[in-house]
Amino acid sequence: MYYNRIKRVADLVFSLIIFVLISPIFILITLLLIISNRGEAFFTQYRPGKNEKLFRLIKFKTMNDRKDGSGKLLPDKERLTDVGRFIRSTSLDELPQLINVIRGEMSIIGPRPLLIKYLPRYSKEQSRRHEVRPGITGWAQINGRNAISWEEKLTLDVYYVDNYCLSLDIRIFFLTLLKVIKRSDISSSTSVTMEEFLGNEKLKSK
Repeated sequence: MYYNRIKRVADLVFSLIIFVLISPIFILITLLLIISNRGEAFFTQYRPGKNEKLFRLIKFKTMNDRKDGSGKLLPDKERLTDVGRFIRSTSLDELPQLINVIRGEMSIIGPRPLLIKYLPRYSKEQSRRHEVRPGITGWAQINGRNAISWEEKLTLDVYYVDNYCLSLDIRIFFLTLLKVIKRSDISSSTSVTMEEFLGNEKLKSK
């Protein structure tokens, strides 16, 4: 009952209020990124949502599109701008997802929406993360985010699916604020972004 009735209403009201309040910051970041990236301020990509239904995720674009001599994109580390690094470290790149929440594609709290190509790589249990709307932040984000393994992260996602409630969502929300203030667990131990999830493909290669 909580998820189907109260949670959606709370998501909508909260997102609308926050979006209005931060609109000056939103506009400022957009302008800074247009200058830093030389044109584009937003990154959009289709991601699986609830019941694996695809939707277009919106984020601030923290990396430019610089390419090498052969036309291939440079590594993430080389394309991450100074402005983008600050926005990523403060998690401000997630702000445009409030639009996804308002449209009903996401929730404030829930498993993070991952890449479409990961769908066939999940185990049956891991796929259960799509039984609820994806979130801007979630149980995995306050328990390690990019500093933990994929297996740990997906296990935490399924834990949320089985245990979500008002008290857990409130706990996740305030712990997320603490993480943002501390700027902790932003990157993995070997990359500025999380390494690719190989899932069953990784097991087959062993």
